[in-house]
Amino acid sequence: MLSSLVAVLALAFAVNSYGGPIGTAAGFEDDDGNLAPQAPINFDWNSFADVSWQPSPTTTPNRTADKVVSGFTFKGIEDWQAANADTAFAGGTKQDDDCATVGTGKAPNKDDLKRIYLASKTGTNGHTYLELAWARIPQNTTSASAHVGFEFNQGDEPCGSGGLVERTAGDMLIVYDFEGGSTDPQITLRRWVTSGACEVGSSSAPCWGPAVNLTATGVAEAEVNVGTTVLDELAPPALNSTTGTSVDQNLNDSEFGEAGIDLTAAGVFPIGSCNSFGKAFGVSRSSGNSAQAAMKDIVGPADFNLTNCGTINIIKRTSPRGVDQNFSFTSTIAGSELECSADTTPAAFTLNDDAGVDNSANTESCVNVPAGSYTVTEGPDPTGFAFTDLSCTATGTGTSATPASGNATKVASITMAGGGSVTCIYTNTQQRGAIEVIKTKKHAASDPSTQPHEGVTFTVKEGAPPDETTVTSGSTNSDGKVCFGNLPFGTYTVSETVPTGYSLDAPGNNRQVVVDNNATCLADGTSAAGEEVTFSNTPLTNITLSVNSQIDGGTASTIDCGQENAPTSTGANGDGSVTRTDLLPGTYTCTVVVDP
Repeated sequence: MLSSLVAVLALAFAVNSYGGPIGTAAGFEDDDGNLAPQAPINFDWNSFADVSWQPSPTTTPNRTADKVVSGFTFKGIEDWQAANADTAFAGGTKQDDDCATVGTGKAPNKDDLKRIYLASKTGTNGHTYLELAWARIPQNTTSASAHVGFEFNQGDEPCGSGGLVERTAGDMLIVYDFEGGSTDPQITLRRWVTSGACEVGSSSAPCWGPAVNLTATGVAEAEVNVGTTVLDELAPPALNSTTGTSVDQNLNDSEFGEAGIDLTAAGVFPIGSCNSFGKAFGVSRSSGNSAQAAMKDIVGPADFNLTNCGTINIIKRTSPRGVDQNFSFTSTIAGSELECSADTTPAAFTLNDDAGVDNSANTESCVNVPAGSYTVTEGPDPTGFAFTDLSCTATGTGTSATPASGNATKVASITMAGGGSVTCIYTNTQQRGAIEVIKTKKHAASDPSTQPHEGVTFTVKEGAPPDETTVTSGSTNSDGKVCFGNLPFGTYTVSETVPTGYSLDAPGNNRQVVVDNNATCLADGTSAAGEEVTFSNTPLTNITLSVNSQIDGGTASTIDCGQENAPTSTGANGDGSVTRTDLLPGTYTCTVVVDP
């Protein structure tokens, strides 16, 4: 019989040794009443040890500790213990009192908190989980009740004293009620309202709204270390510690309580919506759920980022920076409260790095991004550009993005957790080519061979007349070559400044060249894989035919060398000449008629 009883007790302990359904979903042992990690979850409060309590060293026990482990953001807040210098609310202060005055005073034994612990995480199911714990001083009785309120504020406008802030609509109050003995703790939730019903019927808004029993609805679970001692490995060290490293401390019967809450199932953080709390504090209360309960000891307040949304920044850069080019993107980023810099639905957007600095034109910044998984994909490469790099960085518990470093993929895969931030930078390199100009000249009409033509100037323009713009110019070297490099892909016009004494051969000047191949110029004036265009010139000749009468006025002559104008006659003295210029090689005939 005894062995059967032992087996039953062992089974009961095993069932409750790690956590209920909330803790199982969150991955946190939140209702076994201890701090020790145990299978199968293997994650409890002591999983955060060691933590550093700061500032350290110090003269007052008001330190805080922060750490991130396994996706949980941890916050520890320390308080005075059994001391008249302990922070406390003035006598008669109620939970409904806004901007209450914080003074000093020693709290009753059962209400004297020495620290609280907070932890939060957004799970893979998109639910936001909040873990709570309190530790109080040794108790005078083994059945001391505990009533602890955990208040979370959204604003940061100071009010009252002791670091309190103005309450705003939607602020959250979670009350942990434990009546002592074997009674299971009850977790209730209230929201601050500025209109409508109050928890206390005689009150009027602004006030704490009606309480919702989270334990009864199955979205919260809690436990107190009744009848047992537990080891806390997160306890603050002596005030004179120079490191602030936590120490081990035993907590005796009913000195420790913990709870786990599914804030999404509780309606505080609905999937697809965004909520954020930045301040938190704990307060002991004289009795149960009613907002009329007098507040006693206060722990905090302190900064605590409790949120289910984050930020995604997509940045587009070109290499070199400042190229005026649109790049298209698609994404699965969505949310009912999503706000993006350029649009409200970033399913498709365009970015341009034309300014050469990160600004609203080359950045899509989305805030209020609900926890979840997203992808961002860059579209096809514009003409003249090649995608070369994507790098993502992620900050915040549970937030990640790939690729984390340079990669040839165009898809960023993002996992967003509450409070996280992701920045992904896409880089496209502008493709640049070169135009190699080869310039020759003919040697003579009887010799069809050519030779390099040095010192001839060429100009490269882009655009179509009359809006074409000069890009660059240069002159041929001794090999009759000149190369124009670093040209973005596109269509260019190459023109020769024809030297005096030469005629440009067919097909003439203003040659259009399409640059669509990566290439560079070499030191000898040639290009590596560049576009090539050849110009050739032919030397020109002037001919002059003269007549000279031996006797002034003796004869008169006409000269006809095939010009468009009429034949040229000599002057009164019988002398004259005709000149034809810029003649290409060939046979020309002039007729002279001497008429005495």
